[in-house]
Amino acid sequence: MKAATISQLKKELVKLHHDDLLDVCVRMAKFKVESKELLTYLLMKSDDELGYANDLCSDIDQHLNTPGRIHKKTLRKVVRWMDKSLRFSGDKETELQVRIHFCRRIKHMRISFGNCRLSANMYAAQLKKIDKVIDKVHPDLQFDYNQQMSGL
Repeated sequence: MKAATISQLKKELVKLHHDDLLDVCVRMAKFKVESKELLTYLLMKSDDELGYANDLCSDIDQHLNTPGRIHKKTLRKVVRWMDKSLRFSGDKETELQVRIHFCRRIKHMRISFGNCRLSANMYAAQLKKIDKVIDKVHPDLQFDYNQQMSGL
């Protein structure tokens, strides 16, 4: 089955009654964890972006607080999870706060990438993403975020 376009889906959703729309949302959430996570964000966390960003930062700390050495698989897992969670929000300031926190955490833990170019490239990619997003925020905020970037 070929998926419909967003505009087609929107037209069909507008036609639905309140109860039918609720049933569609609940049924959609049953099939995929990511859909359920998105609905959780939209219904419960989208009102408090700062709290959501702080929750993401504390989750990053939990993921990286494993005793011993941090492996590249762990870093990849955290980056994938972080990208998915930030995609839910879409807020540039939240994205900057979380990505800068991740890079600071890596720097603070003194994770040596050694011969692992993959991990070094992941860190460099996060810095590039931060630089791109900084250009899209208000000029007053750009200065503040550039200050936070010093040392990374």
